[in-house]
Amino acid sequence: MVNISIFFRPFSIQLILLLLPIVLLAQNKSQVKDTVHSDTARIGFVEKMQRFAKQSASSSAKEFESDKALLAQNKIFEEVKRNLQKAKMFLKKSPDNLVTKSRLDGIDKDFKTAIDGVIINTGSAQTFRNLTATSKILTELQVKAAAIKLILDVHQEQLNTFRYKLDSLLSIPALFKFSNDSAVLTRYIGQIKVVAYQYHPIDSLLKQDLLRTTALLNRTNLLVFNLQISQEEISAYQQDMARNSFKREFANIWDSAVYSRPFKEILQQAEAKGMLTLIFYLENNVGKLFVVLLLILCSFLYIRSLKSIYKEQDLLTDNFEGKLVLRYPLLSAILLVLNVSQFMFISPPFVLNVIIWTLSCLCLTVMFRAFITRYWMRTWLLMVVFFLVAALDNLILQASRPERWLVLIISTVGSVAGAVIMITGKKQELREKLIVLAIGLMVLLEFGSTLANIFGRYNLAKTLFIGGFLNVVIAILFLWTVRLINEGLFLAFSVYKEQDKKLFYLNFDKVGKKVPMSFYFLLVFGWILLLGRNFAGFESVVNPVQDFFAIERTLGEYTFTINGLLLFFFIMGVSVVTSQVVSFFASDKHLVHDKQGKKNVMQGIGSWLLLIRIVILSVGLFLAIAAVGIPLDRITIVIGALGVGIGFGLQNIVNNLVSGLIIAFEKPVNVGDVVDIGGQAGTMKSVGFRSSVITTWDGADVVMPNGDLLSSHLINWSLAGNKRRVFIPLGIDYDSDLPVVKTLVSQILEEEQRILKKPSYAVLYDSFSESSIDMKIYFWVRDFKEAALIKSDIVTAINEKFKANAIKIPFPQQEIYLHNTVRGKEES
Repeated sequence: MVNISIFFRPFSIQLILLLLPIVLLAQNKSQVKDTVHSDTARIGFVEKMQRFAKQSASSSAKEFESDKALLAQNKIFEEVKRNLQKAKMFLKKSPDNLVTKSRLDGIDKDFKTAIDGVIINTGSAQTFRNLTATSKILTELQVKAAAIKLILDVHQEQLNTFRYKLDSLLSIPALFKFSNDSAVLTRYIGQIKVVAYQYHPIDSLLKQDLLRTTALLNRTNLLVFNLQISQEEISAYQQDMARNSFKREFANIWDSAVYSRPFKEILQQAEAKGMLTLIFYLENNVGKLFVVLLLILCSFLYIRSLKSIYKEQDLLTDNFEGKLVLRYPLLSAILLVLNVSQFMFISPPFVLNVIIWTLSCLCLTVMFRAFITRYWMRTWLLMVVFFLVAALDNLILQASRPERWLVLIISTVGSVAGAVIMITGKKQELREKLIVLAIGLMVLLEFGSTLANIFGRYNLAKTLFIGGFLNVVIAILFLWTVRLINEGLFLAFSVYKEQDKKLFYLNFDKVGKKVPMSFYFLLVFGWILLLGRNFAGFESVVNPVQDFFAIERTLGEYTFTINGLLLFFFIMGVSVVTSQVVSFFASDKHLVHDKQGKKNVMQGIGSWLLLIRIVILSVGLFLAIAAVGIPLDRITIVIGALGVGIGFGLQNIVNNLVSGLIIAFEKPVNVGDVVDIGGQAGTMKSVGFRSSVITTWDGADVVMPNGDLLSSHLINWSLAGNKRRVFIPLGIDYDSDLPVVKTLVSQILEEEQRILKKPSYAVLYDSFSESSIDMKIYFWVRDFKEAALIKSDIVTAINEKFKANAIKIPFPQQEIYLHNTVRGKEES
């Protein structure tokens, strides 16, 4: 229709152009006859034509507007259909409201579990452990509720966006312009019916989904509000408890209880909260758990490999004295990894700590069997029992009178037992003397717990109770962790000859045979940290420190935090340390060719060392920059400043660095290659960023800048397989039988197994010299380093062979003839 109307729009103009000549001809014929009548007719004709032109223009304008409205209507309908299709797809992928409702029900249930004993069923006083566990649960529930809220907010916004788009499209005025043509109007009404048929179901679904989403969002907002209020209330309780650590919470232990809750309910509440904190924490730390398991596996394989080396060399004894770490490789790996890696877990729930410490105690107990004396074995088992009872009691979150009596009895027995051990113990049999100090601290803490418990200081009594026994167990675990690590390093160092697959290719010349002192300080700090977590004032000490590191500071236009700076240096430090650890794989003096002339496995890794280190440091730099959030424009300024510095005074350094990159990619030399550079012959020990190290045959290490390495005439004997051609010049007497001499020399070369058969040797006669016939002997040896020794042996064999066959090797000599001497005597 649109094309037809457009086609017929110029019709009126064509009609005017056709009629105008006829009218003018008629006027010319009648002009002479009747002038007045002609003028009158002309005026009437003009008026008719003007009226006709106005009507035509008005009709064309209406048709144009109708066509324009029709085009706009079609576009609007197409846009409506596209949006309806998008809305339909969106509704199919929208969150399941039933699942969301179920998640909210679960959060509600966990919320009620969390506030039990703190906000409801509170009893006469709050307890530190109950507040801590509840705070951890509420924090996790807030995260989950916030995640649901975010999903519902986004979903609600998208629903409103779809409804707004559809309503705005269907409200455009062009849709309400109807054509005067009944056929066109009928067709348009049909289009409206189709769109309405598609629109109403989807609009209804959008409305229903929006109502359900709004209801869920309102419920979520209320839940988030309740969680925040409860968390703030618990924080206030914790701050008050930290300020009043020595305040009485209950009556004396012999007085009647003010509030009594069934002990079974208290245990059920403790179990429910303990499981919640453990499950929530494990869900958030799956990656760390995987790393721990991987470390245990690697440690087990390493210790087992070390044990197999000692078995092969028959170095193990029945009592494993000095080699306890090798007795049970799996238990040693679990003990070492758990004790060291537990600090990876930030603010873990107490139940997770109990699991880690219990597993460590079991491993150490099995390892102690028949290794330590019976007296100290019983002492260790007693300490473990005390610790397990205290740990299980610490999992009880709400105070009760039966628990107070239990704590009183165990703390009293523990302090008495500790005092007896210190007084009558066989200290001379102790393998770790510092354990006595830990036992002494236990006696003081348990005695303090007894007094605090008697006089109603429940939280203080319970803190001292768990702290006393925990202090002993952690001290023993850490002391033996250090001892076992030292044993493992020393044992590996003792049998270490070269980087080997069984020892994970580690270079123990660099690792050393004992842990550094800094490791001891870290474990002491960890012991204090683990002990301090049990005190109510711990958070009040830690939080200000955390705030100090987290607060934003401004330097010019740059905003930073100390945490960010530490993170930057930490990532860079890890990158540098990692690159140095990688260097262990190619920095060993034994990385040479083996007896068969084949390259060591690790030499191939070492040849890529520089490139690997560059990648590690580059990735570390970019990760550090990204983690801190340093703007790219600041980096551009730094790069510009470096460019200026390079242009003025760092040409040589940059030349050496770029040369290092060229060596890394082109690889003219590899670590372990035998090279001759500028008169310095030796083995490539390492290829660094700026310089490389060559170990000469005299044992000296020559540090050569990479720029000089590339610009010098480099001879790489290892590039073509490390073989070398040896040349021996030889002269024989003129009276010698040349074919016999050649046969004898060839026989010597054939019998020597160290000479390569391909390429074959060559025995050639060269020239006639003043006193001998010169010959040249060429042969190939498999290894460059054996060339001098083989040459010496061949010379010795030739000399013996020639002597046995009366073949002379002449030496330069001159004969002097004195003329006229006899004649002079006769004349005289």
